Amino acid sequence: MSSEKRREQLLDATKAIANRSGFHAVSIEAVAREAGITRPVVYGHFRDLGGLLEALVKRESARALGQLAEVLPTDLAGGDPRELLLAGLRGYLQVAQADPATWRLVLMPPEGAPDVLREQIARGREAVVAQLAEVVRPGLGPGRESPDPELTAMAFSSLSDDAARLVLTQPGRFPPERILAHASWLLEQLLAPADAR
Repeated sequence: MSSEKRREQLLDATKAIANRSGFHAVSIEAVAREAGITRPVVYGHFRDLGGLLEALVKRESARALGQLAEVLPTDLAGGDPRELLLAGLRGYLQVAQADPATWRLVLMPPEGAPDVLREQIARGREAVVAQLAEVVRPGLGPGRESPDPELTAMAFSSLSDDAARLVLTQPGRFPPERILAHASWLLEQLLAPADAR
């Protein structure tokens, strides 16, 4: 096995343990056992447990941000804002369903999560909110400019994160279709002319 593949295997083993039992269960011994190798092999790739956890956090944060970058709208002026925002939410829910272990780490850090994870999550959220703020700055249509794009972006981001948590924790009760139907209704309320509300 190549060095890079072994490193990924060790990170996958660490992720599996943290996802299953929390970060307090992660140790060099546990990772070696999960990967079916010996402790010296783990130490050959990571200086210590802290280095292993930091590498996992960086990889999973980059993975989550990359997945979001592919699905978030980049310009609401390029079409129906409602449809673009719904497509972004749909994409977010799909990536969360496709990679639940990564998204559980990001949206619901397990017990004993290292500070570096919380710091990476905070930086990632800031980046997402900054990107969304630029998208919503012109508003949801002519004459609908956001008075505070950052707060608008934070509201959309919070609602989307909560929706992804529901899909991850209660998929039978909150399937993506239910969430998307409600999000569509909410956006219609936001976009309806004032006299029609």
